[in-house]
Amino acid sequence: MTDQTATIITGAASGIGAALVRRLANGSAQLTLHTRHSVERLEAVAQAARQAGAQVETVTGDLAEAGTGAAIVAAHHARFGSLDNLVANAGFPLLKSLDEMTASDVAYAFAGNSTSFFELSQQAQPMLERSASGRIVALGSFTSHVFRTDMPQFPASAASKGAIEVAVKSLSLALGADGITVNCVVPGYIEKDAGTADGLDAKTLGEMLSRIPVGRLGKPDDVAGTIAFLLSRDASYITGQVLHVSGGL
Repeated sequence: MTDQTATIITGAASGIGAALVRRLANGSAQLTLHTRHSVERLEAVAQAARQAGAQVETVTGDLAEAGTGAAIVAAHHARFGSLDNLVANAGFPLLKSLDEMTASDVAYAFAGNSTSFFELSQQAQPMLERSASGRIVALGSFTSHVFRTDMPQFPASAASKGAIEVAVKSLSLALGADGITVNCVVPGYIEKDAGTADGLDAKTLGEMLSRIPVGRLGKPDDVAGTIAFLLSRDASYITGQVLHVSGGL
């Protein structure tokens, strides 16, 4: 459980986002949950949060499209009026090699993964400044750190997710004086919820286990627990950091 109550979580319909909702949902929580297009899944997550006592608003939209981040923050403001936590969890892998990807692919990867983070943060800033302890947590990716000839490489994903880490460090300076902490969590290979698509086939994922020192794929709750810690009072003196939740990958 965290100390703050009003939270925006993008990409909340499954996986890490849904696991974080389950951790945060309680009688004092005010949650705005976003998905790009998984409406039924998001509603199931939202309904479970409501049953746990939380007030919940839901929003859909593609964060790669300009204005979607602003619309999410506006919907939260209209419903709740205040904001303590922004969790920029939504993102996607562009699973194309250098010779496969186009200029449009690269632009879309950056728009959805990194440009959207700036839009969300900028729009949320006024409410976060009014919070007793504003928090921003963004999700990166191990693809920005693990470069091996025996593992798949997806340059546009790696670059667009790596840009988030630089943004986090910069925003931690820009927002620190207002009491807002800004951090990044970098997941490794994380299990997907049943029925959701995975970027890699089962055979490739099985081969990846030999590269993970702890010998297993991560669970969404492994990452959600780290995010929840960064939202808590215990993490009030941590900012501008990149925390890896990857089993040592």
